[in-house]
Amino acid sequence: MSTLPFGFVAPAERSVRATLSAALDAVGLATTTNESHSAADRELLGLPEAPRVCFVLVDGLGAQNLAARSGHAGTLRAWHGAEPLTSVAPSTTAAAITAVGTGELPGRTSMLSYSLRSPASGTNFSLIKWEDPALNPVDWQSEPTLFERLGKQSSSCVLVQPAAYVGSGLTLCALRGASARAAETLEDRVHAAASALRTGAKAVYLYWGEVDHTGHNKGWLSEAWVSELEQLDAGMRLLARSVPKGTLIVLTADHGMVDVTERIDVGSVPGLLDGVDLVSGEERLLHLYTHDGEAVAARWQEEFGERSLVLTKQQAIDSGLFGSVSEHAAGVMGDVLVMQSGSLSLIDGRGRDPRQSFMVGVHGSLTPEEMFVPLLVEVV
Repeated sequence: MSTLPFGFVAPAERSVRATLSAALDAVGLATTTNESHSAADRELLGLPEAPRVCFVLVDGLGAQNLAARSGHAGTLRAWHGAEPLTSVAPSTTAAAITAVGTGELPGRTSMLSYSLRSPASGTNFSLIKWEDPALNPVDWQSEPTLFERLGKQSSSCVLVQPAAYVGSGLTLCALRGASARAAETLEDRVHAAASALRTGAKAVYLYWGEVDHTGHNKGWLSEAWVSELEQLDAGMRLLARSVPKGTLIVLTADHGMVDVTERIDVGSVPGLLDGVDLVSGEERLLHLYTHDGEAVAARWQEEFGERSLVLTKQQAIDSGLFGSVSEHAAGVMGDVLVMQSGSLSLIDGRGRDPRQSFMVGVHGSLTPEEMFVPLLVEVV
């Protein structure tokens, strides 16, 4: 999309999509995707060659979030910080981690939100939890991962992640093809990554999700989030001491986060849901399923004005925000997409358990806080 309304940021060429591709290329593991060649990605991001690499994906660590609390992250502050990257659209875990793992944009992978309408049941399903037994993650996201593109060379690549994520739906979509080592605490994951690199692995992917979890539960402006950042920083200090000499460490994130200051229940606004068959997506980027997309889009844009960017499906495809959109992705995308600016959140409260708490920190839209992520590089 050539121009976006004030307060929104479009995905750029320098995005998380290129990060793992570039990191693998740095150790001689070259790949080619529909988007780029790994050598071009490495040049774009300025990564040096190295004998081995530890790629660290910190869920929810936005560049602006980190910059605002950098005094609590001395290790990360000392690492070489390149110009921040953008996330993808939407700025959410399923979309961004799959873009990292495949080198492809969400328009090809069909990972277009936290949740979408299931073609099997017609109801919402989560692209994180994959609770719909009729949907196979590998059929849904059939683009080869970077590890699959490496073929036999993938034997030198290791994923370090919690046991619950080994073989999960999202892992199959994004990272299938590499061997996995399960470890729960950050310290244990650091030791597992260092051990793999000392015993022959050329590339290790280390995932850490507690920054995101704490942000959702407490907000990124909370003391709890600062404490989690401090623990991450200590873990990265340990990682730098533990990996073999000459290891390239590349740290990035899938998205940033905003703390909600206004939450509107769209079901409480008279007439707003007329003609809407299902509300899906997430608070910051809704997917509305309807047979009258243009009328629904016009009504929602009139209701929320500059606080939301409302696009019909065709407008969303034509915008290029999601990259080249496959037939499958177009088929599962909402008929209207609603992206929130500022710190506004839109929810559909119908049928919601009133005892369930709301998230404080959220993401998914195209604001700078959600879209910009760090790229930190260190050779130890």
